[in-house]
Amino acid sequence: MSTMNTKAGSGVGEEASGIRSKTLGENGCLGEVKRGQVILAAYLIAALELTFLFMQMGVMPYLAKSLGLDSVGFGYLQTTFGVLQLVGGPVFGRFADQFGTRAALILSCASGSAFFLLTSVSTNIPLLFLSRLPAVFMHGLPGAQKVITDLTTSSQRADALGKLGLCFGIGIIIGSALGGVLSTKFGIFVPMYVGLVGNVINTMIAIVWIPLQAKPKSDHHVKEHSNVLSIREILRLMKFPGVMEVFIIKVFAGLPIGLFMIMFSIISMDFFGLEAVESGYLMSYFGVLQMVVQGLVVGKLTKHCTERTLLRFSVFIFAVVGLGMALMRTVWHYCVVAVPMVFAFSTLGTITDSILTKAVPSSDTGTMLGICASVHPLTRTVGPTIGGVLYKQFGVSSFGYLQLIVNIGLFVYLVKSNVPLSEVKSH
Repeated sequence: MSTMNTKAGSGVGEEASGIRSKTLGENGCLGEVKRGQVILAAYLIAALELTFLFMQMGVMPYLAKSLGLDSVGFGYLQTTFGVLQLVGGPVFGRFADQFGTRAALILSCASGSAFFLLTSVSTNIPLLFLSRLPAVFMHGLPGAQKVITDLTTSSQRADALGKLGLCFGIGIIIGSALGGVLSTKFGIFVPMYVGLVGNVINTMIAIVWIPLQAKPKSDHHVKEHSNVLSIREILRLMKFPGVMEVFIIKVFAGLPIGLFMIMFSIISMDFFGLEAVESGYLMSYFGVLQMVVQGLVVGKLTKHCTERTLLRFSVFIFAVVGLGMALMRTVWHYCVVAVPMVFAFSTLGTITDSILTKAVPSSDTGTMLGICASVHPLTRTVGPTIGGVLYKQFGVSSFGYLQLIVNIGLFVYLVKSNVPLSEVKSH
């Protein structure tokens, strides 16, 4: 039965890949030049949304404090944002599969506009919590991934998805700096006004540059009348061969480090003794590493190594990072550990997204990307509680030891199993 399922899953993938290749060829609705322009537009939308998101993240603690919200209340605010994104990810993906990528990106950008509009008029705590609601559909990065998935062949996908890391790095560097400068020189609400205007511009880019239909028409009618909110349809994807295993690896491989990053603002003050400005420099350092690794390194690796090899290698590096974190004592140690950490995060994220979108029919890639996008909100939701307990009870080294133990277990599992089911590398 397992073999039959594997063959069936492989058949679905090959059929979808064949249809997509034909669509993207001379008989497709998009030429090579047009396709390149659409992908660039998707990168631009993702870069702008992430820039505005990191901009408000840097300002939000100060805005919350000015409204009288204490640290516990701010934790609730962050958890609210995480839960909304966690719930909204798969629903957004289903929406993209049902109504097309352009409609999904317009929804994301319009939700971003509403998010910043509500935040800009948040003069009290209830309004501030209300401003988080549009976050349920703010998923520009999965939307951009959906565009790339629809417009690239299987061999090109990992490289193209990896380049989205450049957008992430740009967002961290420019967004963090811009938020600080604007709020300091012009007022705490000015970054929100800039975010509002920027998201309106993003909406226009999506309307003008993203085509109404990027994937083959035959893909759109598979589940034309199914419910966007159907939990059964979302969970159905986990039954495809290899999907559940790869998704579990995606969730747990970086979870301990994710918990560490959630607590980093406190750890940077208490353990490393950093000031706010120095923490900002450290975030910019991460941004540069992210850009270099995902923009230059991951793409080249996918051309020379199979996805199975890269998946195993990234999990192994994660285990080494865990050991390094357990032994680190200064911020300089952390800067050294950050290099393989960013590499492992970037490689694992890109490769698992690529593997999972190939493992399901092309009519379900949006839903799969939406599920993948829920991993980070899940960490943000459980992170403050679990991370707080680990830090207070066992110290910083506990994150490293947990990272080491989890990834040794995952590496042994990957070596002994046949996950992922196929080996693919770019040509």
